[in-house]
Amino acid sequence: MQATSASKRTMAGLGDLVTSNGQGFLVAAVVAVAAQFLSDHYGAPAMLMALLLGIAFHFLSEEGACKPGIDFTARTVLRFGVALLGARISVELIVGLGPQLIFVVIAAVILTLLFGLVAARLLGRGWRFGLLTGGSVAICGASAAMAISAVLPKNEHSERNLIFTVLSVTVLSTVAMIAYPILTDTFAFNDEVSGVFLGGTIHDVAQVVGAGFSVSDEAGEVATLVKLIRVAMLAPVVLVISVLVRRNFASEMDGKRPPVLPVFVIGFLVFAAFNSFGLIPDAVVSFLSSLSRWALLISIAAVGMKTSLRRILDVGGQAIALIVAETVFIAGFVLLGVAVLGH
Repeated sequence: MQATSASKRTMAGLGDLVTSNGQGFLVAAVVAVAAQFLSDHYGAPAMLMALLLGIAFHFLSEEGACKPGIDFTARTVLRFGVALLGARISVELIVGLGPQLIFVVIAAVILTLLFGLVAARLLGRGWRFGLLTGGSVAICGASAAMAISAVLPKNEHSERNLIFTVLSVTVLSTVAMIAYPILTDTFAFNDEVSGVFLGGTIHDVAQVVGAGFSVSDEAGEVATLVKLIRVAMLAPVVLVISVLVRRNFASEMDGKRPPVLPVFVIGFLVFAAFNSFGLIPDAVVSFLSSLSRWALLISIAAVGMKTSLRRILDVGGQAIALIVAETVFIAGFVLLGVAVLGH
């Protein structure tokens, strides 16, 4: 009888947990679907729409039945989506680009991160903000910002800075999607150079694909491949940040010592390894990529709900200057690398 009662209490507790999380998750999912509708019918970036619509529903995250689910979605669903990103990666695709271009892309990621840290210090911003903006520009836009934010020690500005970064890189990525193909035509780049430039500089995957294939099919394929190399850098970058945070800032992590390798990074690496060995059928890769995209879209809607527009506006002009400077830096470095290699 006691075992039965305990079992009932456990099931009831799980039911309450699912119910409390489910309401907030469903609200975020509805916002994400609306954002996707706007993207499909009006050409607006889905991530940007999810973020802006989420901000409009900020009041839901302050109190009430939806609050636990919004917190759960912004944290756990986000990490689930990042883990599934690994299914897009395979060693065979990356090696096909050639060692020299791979080196340029990896160097661009590392140097942009370092540039972000140095520039943030010069502008009087914290190292967290430098890593967050530098990582989002260097790797894969909003997805990288959310993944890096998940392992950084939190302070009173963490959510505001994340929202600002996601909003900024999404807007800049959209501007780049329109402007950069015009630059490739102005400078008469061939399809390969165009693909390397677009894939190596535009922040978000969707905008890379849009820009690349607007130039040509070959440019689109090269751009997507180069972008995937940058996405592959997400796991090692988050791992390094996690190790450094664990070593130096464990006291700021709510008294809990964070793991050396976060679970979502392990998931990312596992999916990438499975795909590299051909253990995931193409149809499943497509499904997992779509599921990852929806998980990230839903979670960014929840992140938007957690932050007020007024707090975003408090971030200041120096922050805008920083993220624009990082964008210009990675674009200049990739162009220089391509020129030195003679492509």
